[in-house]
Amino acid sequence: MADPLFFAPARSYSAQALAEAIGARLLNDAYADVELTGVAAIGDGRAGAVVYADGKKNLENVGASLASAVICRADAAGKVREGAAVLLSERPQESFVRALALFHPAAVRPGALTGETGVSAAAHVAPSALVEEGAIVEAGAVIGPDAAVGKGSVIAPGAVIGKGCQIGRDCYVGAGATIQFALLGNRVYVHPGVRIGQDGFGYVQGTGTKIPQIGRVVIQDDVEIGANTTIDRGAMGDTIIGERTKIDNLVQIGHNVRIGRGCVIAAQCGVSGSVVLGDYVMLAGQVGMADHLSVGDRAIVAAQSGVMHNIPAGETWFGYPAQLMTSTMREVALLRSMARPKKKKTSTNE
Repeated sequence: MADPLFFAPARSYSAQALAEAIGARLLNDAYADVELTGVAAIGDGRAGAVVYADGKKNLENVGASLASAVICRADAAGKVREGAAVLLSERPQESFVRALALFHPAAVRPGALTGETGVSAAAHVAPSALVEEGAIVEAGAVIGPDAAVGKGSVIAPGAVIGKGCQIGRDCYVGAGATIQFALLGNRVYVHPGVRIGQDGFGYVQGTGTKIPQIGRVVIQDDVEIGANTTIDRGAMGDTIIGERTKIDNLVQIGHNVRIGRGCVIAAQCGVSGSVVLGDYVMLAGQVGMADHLSVGDRAIVAAQSGVMHNIPAGETWFGYPAQLMTSTMREVALLRSMARPKKKKTSTNE
């Protein structure tokens, strides 16, 4: 069986050219012409590879790396082995990510799975739908009546875009994803299996009568939504995801939720209906939030926390029920001290 390399380097760079391209500075001009052919983790450094060193663990290994170039801060340059080019950067990881994108541009955004261009003959596009020139609709995809797909967007096999939905430009809708009652901005990446715009979980208490959900989902520019995440449409208003927000796999976003700009929501979080997250909020993995809560700008909720109260801006909460991180850690320390076995008294009698 073949052993394919799915992301082969697109080209090579000299150390000087790469430094200029990623905003770094070459420490020693004698290494300007060192050929760099790819990237690697610091522990896998090899001839031709560029790695980065930042943080205690990486700095401990930098001297043993066989890489041809190391991106690091000035205070770490002395640890790099003799013979390797040093690319100085105040933000080594950020510079390394730029290098990664240069060597592997095909990995920067998802592309067509089948290699098709334009609208596949095996796709179903309603006569009243608008697919701009330069968009790709792959085999098995469905574009409903009055829907629109912008230039440069890719609709992967088996994806369904419902009636009247709008997909902006340079978007990606992954295989098997379904989008209904939704408006997407530009450069929105929807990974395989995502469900957007299904009705929310709303019933008349005590009767089991379903409450009709007549709102929409509005997703702003540069949002990324991980595989098998679900986002319910609003009950009467809109469910809104703010620009540049990144949502991981297997996340549930309830109806009427409003998420601000630049938020990060990790895998297996559950955000109940009508929750409001401010800008740059971070929810770590498996956070659960009760309904109708608000979280202030730049607040952080640690992993596996259960949030039952509003969180002020800038605070870090943790625990079940969640509270200020410092309060939770004090309680944990107290419980541990109480649970610690008491030392037996030594008898002094002979």
